[in-house]
Amino acid sequence: MRSLISDDDFAHVVATVLDDNPDMEQVSAERSVVEALKFVAACAVTEGTGMRPSRAVDKGWHALILHTQVYEGLCARLGRFVHHRPDRPSSAGVRAQALERTQALMARAGFEPDPALWVQPLGSAECEGGPAPCCDYCGPSK
Repeated sequence: MRSLISDDDFAHVVATVLDDNPDMEQVSAERSVVEALKFVAACAVTEGTGMRPSRAVDKGWHALILHTQVYEGLCARLGRFVHHRPDRPSSAGVRAQALERTQALMARAGFEPDPALWVQPLGSAECEGGPAPCCDYCGPSK
């Protein structure tokens, strides 16, 4: 999946993840970005809505989005622009179901999810980690 963006762009996106998460290790940031690339690629080929990233994958996706030229080019190569829409608070059970559905859709699209990055911490607010919103949607523009 790293081949979806250049090595230089990958390094810059990983650096953004590390800047935003100072306690994160380099290898974890790289895995987050690789998984975000898989997630975006799966969203681009999956019709409909309802896919959401895990908290770990969301860190990589947000870093990708911040690199607007890289993200635009990635989406162009994938054939569709994948939009991000923050969600409103919902139950942890709904989030867990959405994460399971997302992994199944990713696998169906040919992208093997890294199980360790899709685990929802028990009793967590998943993406929010508190009151701040995250994302419960990705999907292609029509």
